[in-house]
Amino acid sequence: MTDQSRDFDLRSYHLEIPRSQIAQYPSEARENSRLMVLHRKSGKITHSRFHRIADFLPRDTCLVANNSKVFPARLRGEKIRTGGKVELLLTTPLPLVQAEESAGDWLQASATAILRPSKRVRSGERISFGPDLEFRVRRLQEYGQVEGLLIWRGSLDQIVDRIGKMPLPPYIKRCDEAMDRERYQTVYAREEKKGSAASPTAGLHFSREAFAGLRQKGITWTEISLHVGYATFSPLRERDIRRHRMHAEYVEVPRDSADAINSARSEGRPVAALGTTSTRALETAASGDGTVHPRQGWSDIYIYPGYSFKCVDHMITNFHLPDSTLILMVSAFAGREQLLRAYKNAIENGYRFFSYGDAMLIL
Repeated sequence: MTDQSRDFDLRSYHLEIPRSQIAQYPSEARENSRLMVLHRKSGKITHSRFHRIADFLPRDTCLVANNSKVFPARLRGEKIRTGGKVELLLTTPLPLVQAEESAGDWLQASATAILRPSKRVRSGERISFGPDLEFRVRRLQEYGQVEGLLIWRGSLDQIVDRIGKMPLPPYIKRCDEAMDRERYQTVYAREEKKGSAASPTAGLHFSREAFAGLRQKGITWTEISLHVGYATFSPLRERDIRRHRMHAEYVEVPRDSADAINSARSEGRPVAALGTTSTRALETAASGDGTVHPRQGWSDIYIYPGYSFKCVDHMITNFHLPDSTLILMVSAFAGREQLLRAYKNAIENGYRFFSYGDAMLIL
């Protein structure tokens, strides 16, 4: 197998992550997470703590963060037909759920979701989540994905906030707890951007205090939005990674953010993406010469080895699942062999992995 064919073979990304290093709870202090710094040109690896990240980012960097907020998208209900228990993960961002029709006090809107278990669910199935919310299945898709109608009365946002559970990943082997409402959320997430069904986890390490170090070094802060949905956490199921079909997620790059990023580039200042979701949004909005354009709409960009980055110079990210599109994106940025070497180093040095795990800065 050639080096290039290995880049496209899913087996080439396999790693055994010790169960003891799969983080089940967040660090007690956000900024106390460990930080690995990987220098792409030299291959050098440095170990530090996240609160020192400003020491490693180049002066005057433009740091771009995803301000989307996680909503309690996991809903537990029952089939009206049989009473069977089901769980529905709402994957349509809440800000995009717009009532299409109304009947008296009731409103309805099209929405997508993931249903578990999906067996014995039929088109037309009605699922109740209490007296004020129902989901009616219109079309069944593969891997538990469904399209249907949300039907509710009152404030949908308040209903979901009251009955929903935080959408912790399945490798966190516990039920969600009260603290997850705060800790599975970045401190800069905006209420009006409450649309993600998973957290943009690279930002979980930032505290309000951590921003002081950025300001002292002249690092500017710019925000975009990408509502994390099925595309981000859908596992790779094809051995040839080029055959994976990327699902779309909703991206917003405001004009002022695009202007700030373009100003940095024109002044020779580097652009750093805080997380794979910020990277995806920026690369979606960038033209071939790296100019970032204001954008509002869906993106199905798929970044894997061989991709040429147009805008992002540095990346802050967590340690990802070996069978995910996220590790492919980071491999495209750092190089597969170099990234796998860094992951093995992280395992040897006891780093915590995945959503509530430690962080990596790739320069």
